[in-house]
Amino acid sequence: GDLDKVVNLLLSLSGRLARVETALGSLGPHSPAEDKVALREKQRLLVAQLEDAKELKEHVGRREEAVGAMVARYLPAEHLQDYQHFIKMKSALITEQRELEEKIKLGQEQLRCLRESL
Repeated sequence: GDLDKVVNLLLSLSGRLARVETALGSLGPHSPAEDKVALREKQRLLVAQLEDAKELKEHVGRREEAVGAMVARYLPAEHLQDYQHFIKMKSALITEQRELEEKIKLGQEQLRCLRESL
């Protein structure tokens, strides 16, 4: 459960940071200074939160190793391999699911903009 939450947190923060950086890049030279300042502050906070989330992921990783070592004492080798595969795939699948959700969201937004422009 913690792994799910941390991976989702990392993906969420990364996505938000990317959107803020895109918004910063799209500001023209005539954009209000307060917009730039607000976006830079948001960027600074998101970078700090992302670093904290990475530390949290490392902590969860260490806990996962400790749990894995404990589980290894009780499971036969075949089941242990299944468990380890499950843990690795779960993280990868969460990441893939989040990316697909973002692509769907982007596609829906593009579709909405196309419909509005017609």
